[in-house]
Amino acid sequence: MVNGRGPWLPHDLLWGMTPAQLPPDAPDWAFAVLEAGQPVVVRRALTAPGQIAVGLRGRTREQRYPAVLALESVQRGVYPEALCQLSGTRSLPALQALQQLRGELDALGLVWGVSGSAGFELASGVAALHQHSDLDLILRTPEPFSRAQARELLALLERAECPVDLQLQVPAGAVALREWAGPADRVLLKSASGARLVGDPWNSREQAA
Repeated sequence: MVNGRGPWLPHDLLWGMTPAQLPPDAPDWAFAVLEAGQPVVVRRALTAPGQIAVGLRGRTREQRYPAVLALESVQRGVYPEALCQLSGTRSLPALQALQQLRGELDALGLVWGVSGSAGFELASGVAALHQHSDLDLILRTPEPFSRAQARELLALLERAECPVDLQLQVPAGAVALREWAGPADRVLLKSASGARLVGDPWNSREQAA
């Protein structure tokens, strides 16, 4: 658990949002999850100063709701790297894959974390995974991560107990490891201002063009 960390980054989980902060036309399930004290997930989107873009999770994949949270309302948060060594209480393929991979990822000296349903369940204790859930991971890559490194890492992940979806967190957004390891000249960079195809996700000049 982390208190007072900032700025908050995509995939961080935050507590402190209340039902009163939702618009009146928000779905009933969104009010219910906040009434239950569940966290929200930081997402990529532009916001006004003093606010942060977040997403609410319901019980099904279809239950996702974008919202905005006042930074002053944040009581505590958890970031993905803090979840790497947790095992959870259920025997599911995604959690088994996490247990299988953590030693190998740590041995590579990578700064990685758990996101998606697995991260949500590990941080909150709310059952979010099912038997066919993928394992979602992030990798902090402030400096260029070569395509050869990406292919080696992908080969390691493909030996896991279930499908693993890893995103490279670059300075301007995020890129899917699977894309960066592939043959395409350009890959999809997801940022707060939208998504665009780039040849080099670490090249700030290309992103500004």
